[in-house]
Amino acid sequence: MPWPPQIRLAAFDAYQARMPRTRQSAAVAIVAIDEASLRRFGQWPWPRSRLAELVGRLAAARPAAIGIAILMAEPDRLSPGRLPELIGRMDPDLARSLASLPSNDTLLAEALRGRPVVVGMAGVDDRGSDAGPGVAQAPVRIVGGDATVFLPRFEGRLRSIEEIDRAAAGRGLLNVEPERGVVRRVPLVAAVAGTLVPALGIEMLRVAAREPAISILVGRSGVETLGIGDLVLRSASDGSVWLRYAPADPARLVSAADVLAGRVDARSFEGKLVLVGVTALGLADFQATPLGERMSGVEIHAQLLEGIIDGKLLIRPRWVPWIEAGLLAAGGLLLILVVPRVGARAAVGLFAIVVGAAIGLGWLLYLEGGFLLDAATPSLALGGLFMAMLAITLTDAQSQRRLLRLQIEQQRQAAARLAGELEAARRIQMGSLPRPEVVLPGEHRVDLYALLEPAREVGGDLYDFFRLDQDRLFFLVGDVSGKGLPSSLFMAVSKALYKSTALRRTSQIAAMMREADAEINRDNAEGLFVTVMAGILDAATGELEYSSAGHEPAYLLPSAGHPLVRLAGAVGPPLCAVDEFPYEASRHRLEPGDTLCVVTDGVTEAARAGGELYGRKRLESVLDSLGEKGSAREVGEALREDVTRFTDGAERSDDLAILVLRWTGPGASGR
Repeated sequence: MPWPPQIRLAAFDAYQARMPRTRQSAAVAIVAIDEASLRRFGQWPWPRSRLAELVGRLAAARPAAIGIAILMAEPDRLSPGRLPELIGRMDPDLARSLASLPSNDTLLAEALRGRPVVVGMAGVDDRGSDAGPGVAQAPVRIVGGDATVFLPRFEGRLRSIEEIDRAAAGRGLLNVEPERGVVRRVPLVAAVAGTLVPALGIEMLRVAAREPAISILVGRSGVETLGIGDLVLRSASDGSVWLRYAPADPARLVSAADVLAGRVDARSFEGKLVLVGVTALGLADFQATPLGERMSGVEIHAQLLEGIIDGKLLIRPRWVPWIEAGLLAAGGLLLILVVPRVGARAAVGLFAIVVGAAIGLGWLLYLEGGFLLDAATPSLALGGLFMAMLAITLTDAQSQRRLLRLQIEQQRQAAARLAGELEAARRIQMGSLPRPEVVLPGEHRVDLYALLEPAREVGGDLYDFFRLDQDRLFFLVGDVSGKGLPSSLFMAVSKALYKSTALRRTSQIAAMMREADAEINRDNAEGLFVTVMAGILDAATGELEYSSAGHEPAYLLPSAGHPLVRLAGAVGPPLCAVDEFPYEASRHRLEPGDTLCVVTDGVTEAARAGGELYGRKRLESVLDSLGEKGSAREVGEALREDVTRFTDGAERSDDLAILVLRWTGPGASGR
């Protein structure tokens, strides 16, 4: 048997093992030829005269019907007339006297005749196993077609000897066929040697109801119902029914020894269906049941009768497989649609809900109507589908992870390359800035400090200073709009073009500003602009000429009793902001010891983590406190350290540039 039917049968067994049938009526009794009976009356088989006595006692109690689940296919060897053959050397007169006595088979036939007794018959596959000529069987009315096409068929039969068989009121089939070693179903009727024979329990019900015939309704797909008078039983297409077992109950069994000894109240059999069978160990044919118990054949026939009378037979209608297919299709579609879209935990939860719903429906149908729904096979199929989808999803996830790792690695490599390129750009940018010790070697009239700290790897702030001649020093501080790489490129271009202009126009700062504005704006496709504070200091006289293009004014630190001063004067818009703006210059004569400080807005707009800005007031307070103390470096470093303390590690939002220029006087130049 392929695996799905095995799973299905195991699921049906689980229903019964967890929730077996409860006996509701005591309409069936079993008279058991058990171990106690054998101890009292000797080994089996008994003389049939004792069976006749047993049948007589039972018939006297007026049961509804008696079913004898025993085959008596050969004459009784213990009949009086056959004893001389067994004993041997017997007195001839005694032998003749014994031969004149009725046989035990005759006694049993007389006990059966005229009473509601059904004897058993077995179907066999051996055509030559038929014992004796055929006899009349219970009439069967068939409606709808040929039932033998669908019913179990047996080529031969084993039945009791003709004398006993003819005396019985009916004959019932004893066969129960295990499936995978377990008896779950019994045939209600079968074709035996070309004749339709009802099961022992069915024939007992017909005899008890005094019905002349059994009716069978046949449809296109097989047998549909079996009727006994008003009783209609739904069956499988092969005419079988599923038993719903009740646990073994000692109250169902009565020892034959007690009946023969008269120790049983006759009223306990009145109106009941009484089965007579062998239950002694070693003699009875015990079969496995879904409850895990082994029961004798006569007990299985009793289970059938109780299930019919209590209306507790299990059924598996023809529409149930469609429900199972629907469960599989609906659950599979749900898993296919949802599993790829959710995480593994949600997918497992969904699978548990789907399988739980299928199993719950199976239990509900079993408990409420006795329907056998196979929830196990769809659940296992869904489990296979779920595992396959999970494997596909995990494989896809692993592929995605590998792709993601590759992308991340590529991004890391690109980031590393970019970081390297930015670091190289930073080195180039910072290397392009002049250093006082290189530009002004041996110059004692001017003390100069310059600092640039980009907010990122590179920035848009700039400064520059260089000699125009032996006495005049050009300087500038600028701030390109924006930050980062674009600003740094524009900063480099602006610095180079402004220096080129300054070296060509060495006379006036205003002319330098106007020409630099035109040069820088010529190829400014991105529309950037730059603020600039530029000046020329004559180191011999202290004469300062300066101009501002939208930049913060320079500060003149206090000295010789003078306060902190902002150098006001000629101010215009940032370079590249207004075409052909007529920039002008202002002049101021420095005194020996005067210190000039120019910063970008990276100082005044430095921010703490909470958003508070450094501001102009704090800048002026720091510069005012420094006065004429210290060198240009000390002033610049003091300002840088104060900004650092203020921001307290907060991420810098803008580039920072500081230029401090101190004129010491017209002393020796060091040339």
